[in-house]
Amino acid sequence: MSYTTNRQPQGILIDKVAFLREGMIAELVAINDYSTFISLTNNKEAINIFHHIMEEEKEHYGMFLDALRKYDEEQKEFECEVRDQVNISSKNIGKYSDLSYSKDKNHNLLMSIREAIKGELEAILLYEFFIDNITDEYLIALISKITSDEKEHIEELTLALTLLDKDSYGPIKS
Repeated sequence: MSYTTNRQPQGILIDKVAFLREGMIAELVAINDYSTFISLTNNKEAINIFHHIMEEEKEHYGMFLDALRKYDEEQKEFECEVRDQVNISSKNIGKYSDLSYSKDKNHNLLMSIREAIKGELEAILLYEFFIDNITDEYLIALISKITSDEKEHIEELTLALTLLDKDSYGPIKS
């Protein structure tokens, strides 16, 4: 599958399993983007917004993976298999943070916010198209929940954008 940018899938997948994997990819890209955005600013309010959204993107990744395991038997088998193979010391669990990077003073925060909004919009387009082309009620409910959260993210980001940018965005008020 190709990408419209280096962040979001392009094209439409009708196969459930392939779509779930594409959704996982999109969520991972979003998590990485928000982690990068956090690392590039000292603005506490922006960090809080980015972190909140990143937490929900992580939840979406988990929701997609959980659904994938329901539709791909082999994936479910691997879930069980790796639980016995992967051992991480309890002293390392939760040790690393998405907030532990240095800040780049030359980064444009407004560009990051706009790029984040763009990514959310692309994800919604992909997810809504898929919903329109399936009949599986479980997946429709799951993807509708994720799409709703992405719409909330657009509002949170737009508010941050309009509060931080000295220029106006037409009729949008901060």
